[in-house]
Amino acid sequence: MDRALRGIRIIGLTHVLAGSTTTMLLADLSAEVIHIEPPPGDDAREFGPYAGKVDKNHSAYFASLNRNKKSLVLDLKQEKGKEILRQLIRVSDVIVDNLRPDTMQKLGFGWDKVQAINPAVIYA
Repeated sequence: MDRALRGIRIIGLTHVLAGSTTTMLLADLSAEVIHIEPPPGDDAREFGPYAGKVDKNHSAYFASLNRNKKSLVLDLKQEKGKEILRQLIRVSDVIVDNLRPDTMQKLGFGWDKVQAINPAVIYA
C-alpha cells in the first residue's frame, strides 16, 4: 500500500525540537526528508540520553527526532554549500526552516530567492 507522502521531497533546515519533530512526522508518512546540518552538527546531538558512550554521534534524543531522514552536512556560509542547497531546492517540494529569524535571508535563501529557484516549492 502506498503511504501518504511517498514521492514528496522535503529539505529540513531544522534543529532541536519543533522543526525536527515536524519533519520527523513527515518522514514517518514516507516523505523523503533531507536533514541539513551545519558542520558542527545539529545542536540536538549534544543532548542526552545517550545510546552507549556519551558523544554527539550517540544521542538518543537526536536519533528519535531524525528517524527515517537522510542527513547532509552543508556549510551554508561557503559558496559550495550554497550551490548544493540551490540544487536541492530545484528538485524539492517543501522546505521547512526553524532557524533564527532572518537566518535564511542573510544566507541568501529568503522566500524571494527560493521562489526564483523553484516557483512551486512550499516554504514553511
